[in-house]
Amino acid sequence: MQTRTLPYNYSELLGKLKSKGITQEELARKIHINPSTLNFKLNNRSEFTQSEMKAICKVIGEPVDNVATYFFTT
Repeated sequence: MQTRTLPYNYSELLGKLKSKGITQEELARKIHINPSTLNFKLNNRSEFTQSEMKAICKVIGEPVDNVATYFFTT
């Protein structure tokens, strides 16, 4: 039997980006991925890598210790 994973909720991350005035396109450029790849990840069609999560935390000015707030909420 195949288990189904609940989609992650990236609303905290999206809210933080908005409050910092960072667009998805700008974020993608800063973490060196294609904007469409970022969109796939934010829409649960692909998963973020650890290095991408660390890079995003750096871009949004959050310590890596806060990664769960932005990446592991359902």
